Amino acid sequence: MPLTDKMLARKEGSVGYLTFNNPERHNAVSLEMWEAGAHYLAEFKNDNSVRLVVVTGAGGKAFVSGADISRFEKERSSKEAIDRYNVVVDQAYTAFSDFPKPTIAMIRGYCIGGGVGLALCCDMRICTENSKFGVPAAKLGLGYGFKGIKKLVDVVGPSYAKEIFYTARQFTAAEAHGMGLVNRVVQDADLETYVKDYAEMISANAPLTVDSVKFIVAQAVTEESKRDLKTCADLVSACFASRDYTEGRTAFMEKRKPRFTGS
Repeated sequence: MPLTDKMLARKEGSVGYLTFNNPERHNAVSLEMWEAGAHYLAEFKNDNSVRLVVVTGAGGKAFVSGADISRFEKERSSKEAIDRYNVVVDQAYTAFSDFPKPTIAMIRGYCIGGGVGLALCCDMRICTENSKFGVPAAKLGLGYGFKGIKKLVDVVGPSYAKEIFYTARQFTAAEAHGMGLVNRVVQDADLETYVKDYAEMISANAPLTVDSVKFIVAQAVTEESKRDLKTCADLVSACFASRDYTEGRTAFMEKRKPRFTGS
């Protein structure tokens, strides 16, 4: 039995897909959806056959549009409920941002509020030409914590981060690409094929190398005194000591595609 039909998980070859499935509310996220998302990510993390995860939204009109306000009476009606809600949501965002394998946010339509936060937890963001992005916190009087704002600053820089929050307006895909919020913008009809090809391209590369780069890049944007440089060095050493390193060299000399196993 699925944890909730509002979250869907599947595998296609070496790629895992996680879909927010609440299209009637533009994929607004409830507490049980955050919990299910973190659960499925843990399964993908422990599945050695999964080398990359694509995160997306169902229905064709939105990626994720933030919290499901219709559930607030049930999920955030008391201090205790609010405290639990905040813990679960923080754990879910952490599960996405700390996921050790590559992640791609596949974005079609609206990516608003918490949807932007979720997309920023992914390594790359690929959207359609008609996608729209915004964080309307200033229109609602909401406060945003340090962790969420820092993720945005790390991606787009301080000036664009201020513009996004100060104006609270929606930005086009072209504007999002110009500020570095998204990596690629493609035509609507091409999105699934483009992301699938990109995911398979990454998955075909040496997992130890790719995963080590993900960890080391995260350390590069961490406060210097808190960087785990020993683990960075250990991960690099593991690449050179791996069978995949031998396979990569051999395949290059034999002019064939390498067959990496992650060992």
